[in-house]
Amino acid sequence: MRLLLDTHLLIWAVSEPDRLSVKALELMNDEANPLFFSVASIWEIAIKAGYKRTDFMVNVPQLHGELLRNGYQELAVSAGHTFAVVHLPHLHKDPFDRLLLAQAMREDLTLVTADAMLASYPGPILKV
Repeated sequence: MRLLLDTHLLIWAVSEPDRLSVKALELMNDEANPLFFSVASIWEIAIKAGYKRTDFMVNVPQLHGELLRNGYQELAVSAGHTFAVVHLPHLHKDPFDRLLLAQAMREDLTLVTADAMLASYPGPILKV
């Protein structure tokens, strides 16, 4: 199964792996499951890091490098991905999450998330 990880899972995988559920770890450690991250997630993290909140101290270039070093594949955002967002029901207002789901749908990926709201969408989503 080709897995696209939601933004929070990417952060946890690199900086707080103990926050990942057993199910998430099993999926992510299974070599049969190629792991992907979206440039949209990197953008979202960069925006949040730019607020300089003490509860969100992420070095974005370092996170990006760690993902690549650990074998994650980078997924660019295309116009086709953005067009697919139009067809999603309005269950979740987070534009980054909606884009991740659209990417998963267009690229034959399974979006992996711990977000129950996001997991309520129909489509290739797996809540962990």
